[in-house]
Amino acid sequence: MKDFRRGLLATLPLAPGVVALGLLYGMMARGLGFGPAEAWAMSLIVHAGSTQFVALGMWGTTGPAPIILTTLVVNLRHLLMGASVAPYLRGLSPPWKSLLALWISDESYALAIAECERGRGSHGYFLGANVGIYLAWPTGGLLGALLGVAVPDPGRYGLDLVFPLGFLGLLTAFLKDRIGLAVALAAGGLALLGTCLLPGRWTLLAAGLLGSGLGVLLEKVRETL
Repeated sequence: MKDFRRGLLATLPLAPGVVALGLLYGMMARGLGFGPAEAWAMSLIVHAGSTQFVALGMWGTTGPAPIILTTLVVNLRHLLMGASVAPYLRGLSPPWKSLLALWISDESYALAIAECERGRGSHGYFLGANVGIYLAWPTGGLLGALLGVAVPDPGRYGLDLVFPLGFLGLLTAFLKDRIGLAVALAAGGLALLGTCLLPGRWTLLAAGLLGSGLGVLLEKVRETL
């Protein structure tokens, strides 16, 4: 219970940013014709900010199958997150692992993996971080949905910058050495290049995998020196 409380409290500094992202999502959803309850339900059920923004971007211009396939590709990054945190969760029962995987988010993962690397991580802490983000995200979504009609153009107020700035803030926690910086720059550059030159969202996953491979290679090189 103590670790759960620690994980829950650790999300408090991130909560304003998560709520702001949810606010932006809710307003965008209302602009596309979603009702407040529909927009809120999507946050409660899907609980994946980037996926929800991608779905909104495709809404009304394509059918269900392309939306489902594209959001699946975007969420494949969870494979990378799960693989990196798995060594710290050895010995947990399958139900516990399933529960942690169900609620994992970019923010809760960042908190959990950082705590694991410090030697203070636990499944209770991870669950607390997951729950904290889960409470904040639908709250922002509901508020945004209720305010959506009053603020028809979120970009006019710079709210569309909240999403990328939030992820940049998470990234800084992992830039601990030159290898981490090189991997971040390589993955970001490849993602930007792929987005500009190639169709589809799969380039984001490819950039993440290539960046991870570069990190492994640089670690091997450092060990041999």
